[in-house]
Amino acid sequence: MKPIRSAICLLLSSFLFPLTSEGQSTGIQDLKWIDLTYPFSEKTLYWPNNPKGFTWDTLYKGLSEKGYYYSAYSFYSPEHGGTHLDAPVHFSEGSKSVDQLTLDQLTGKAVVIDVSSKAMADRDYLITMEDVLDWEKANVPIEPNTIILFRTGYGKYYPDAKTYFGTDLKGDEAIPQLHFPGVGDELAVFLTKSRKIKAVGIDTPSIDYGQSTTFHTHRILLKENLPVFENVAHLDQLPATNIYIIALPMLLEKGSGAPLRIIAGVQK
Repeated sequence: MKPIRSAICLLLSSFLFPLTSEGQSTGIQDLKWIDLTYPFSEKTLYWPNNPKGFTWDTLYKGLSEKGYYYSAYSFYSPEHGGTHLDAPVHFSEGSKSVDQLTLDQLTGKAVVIDVSSKAMADRDYLITMEDVLDWEKANVPIEPNTIILFRTGYGKYYPDAKTYFGTDLKGDEAIPQLHFPGVGDELAVFLTKSRKIKAVGIDTPSIDYGQSTTFHTHRILLKENLPVFENVAHLDQLPATNIYIIALPMLLEKGSGAPLRIIAGVQK
């Protein structure tokens, strides 16, 4: 079995990553795995007008009647909060729900496009098509079925609501005070039509910028049945290219979104 397992690893590795300068392919066992997920806890950030955030209740903790230790808990969480997935049905009636997304849509080659120098200077920055074209000139053309991760730099503020959202207010009155970067709608069209990407992720609370009231970027991307990953963590730990993403949400039947565990494999 060992030769077969080695052959499978070599085949998968050659698919995921290009050959090294010495003409050798990186093996799966040689990958470094980076967790891009914030833990879910009482610190988890949710959209400010959510009436209830994460709760954790102890069902049992301690020694049982028979003398062995046992613990069990229950939790509550809105679909959209913390590191999570937006399913297409979130903004596109009749499109895929969480449980209808295929594993192929949630895994694959990825790139990180760093716009932090612009985004950190402007809380309302909209990432543009020119940002992506400039990135391609400096790196590689984006291939079809690539997962795009946008690094704005705002991940360093999580979970401080005031610096991450732009406000620590709660309720409907907080919504006009939201200020954080997002993806412009022109770029969303470009990515779906001209680059035919697989999915999009970002290190902010929303793929639309904080001041959006119409959520055009969500509507454009999700209409194409593309999953969106929000509140993605630790993008500063990733290179620009040669990344493999595994993004598996809680499998909520008919869900418009779900808590997400997302990890990245990179060459050591």
